[in-house]
Amino acid sequence: MEIDLGKLPFDIDFHPSEQLVTAGLITGDLVLYRYSEDSSAKRLLEVNAHSESCRAVRFISDGKAILSGSPDCSILATDVETGSVVARVENAHEAAINRLVNLTEATIATGDDNGCIKVWDTRQRSCCNTFNTHEEYISDMTFASDSMKLLATSGDGTLSVCNLRSNKVQTRSEFSEDELLSVVIMKNGRKVICGTQTGTLLLYSWGFFKDCSDRFVDLSPNSVDVLLKLDEDTIITGSENGLISLVGILPNRIIRPLAEHSEYPIEGLAFSHDRKHLGSISHDQTLKLWDLNELLDDSTNAPPSQAAAEGSDSDEMDVDMEDTPKSKKGTKTRNAGKGDSTSAANFFAGL
Repeated sequence: MEIDLGKLPFDIDFHPSEQLVTAGLITGDLVLYRYSEDSSAKRLLEVNAHSESCRAVRFISDGKAILSGSPDCSILATDVETGSVVARVENAHEAAINRLVNLTEATIATGDDNGCIKVWDTRQRSCCNTFNTHEEYISDMTFASDSMKLLATSGDGTLSVCNLRSNKVQTRSEFSEDELLSVVIMKNGRKVICGTQTGTLLLYSWGFFKDCSDRFVDLSPNSVDVLLKLDEDTIITGSENGLISLVGILPNRIIRPLAEHSEYPIEGLAFSHDRKHLGSISHDQTLKLWDLNELLDDSTNAPPSQAAAEGSDSDEMDVDMEDTPKSKKGTKTRNAGKGDSTSAANFFAGL
């Protein structure tokens, strides 16, 4: 299924229990579609959420609202049923908001172009912590719920680990000489995988975050912009050349290409709530819904292609606590917040 969005999309998310999918557009608009197996997708909402592009979207409150972030530095909560504003905070960050992720039922995290991460507590209705972690834009984040650790990658070439129990930056990797663009946790929490600008996958052993333990160097000549965990041993990658691939981790191998969205970069990948569909967005201004079972059945029947990894691997568990020297200066443009100011303390009122 293909949905023509009409404008460049930056992020995608599926409703946690219904056949709904949302996307944030370069125009600042937030769109919501209902999809089904036997008919074309129907647009339910189109909301002008932000004065600048809508870079990040996530369903919150059991799917009752959509949270969005923007380079206008605001965060908006939009009611799914009516499209009305539930709450808005202006100047939520001092720089453009680039990423937004759900943590627990009561917390979310946002990351900006200056490398700052903020954690928001919906029960206290406020920003509960700020981590000035990186020198460049936050490209991706993921959350280890069992240990309450938030992992983030950045254009400064480092991976950080923020401990939400102690409210401290626990550790930060050495500079990798390559922009880190995406991150997932695999192997039952033992491995952290990062996609890079050059197409190499960096593998970190949990607790040993200073330097990677493996480099998967033959995955792609293009940047690996998006990583989506399929299971503990395999990931789905989205690359700059528009290719979506199934990749095995330890042993590191390209199992096979799954689909080609277009010739343009993949901006986002996500699973539907029932994992029947894989959603992808790209610079071709379309949102595509792929039948995941068909993709994986094809991959099972196809002969696997092997790719080499360099470096040694360790599955040991330990704790790596210290910070590391600063890396190169980022190049993202800071955007000032706009509009009427609403305090962060009031942001989550009514959610």
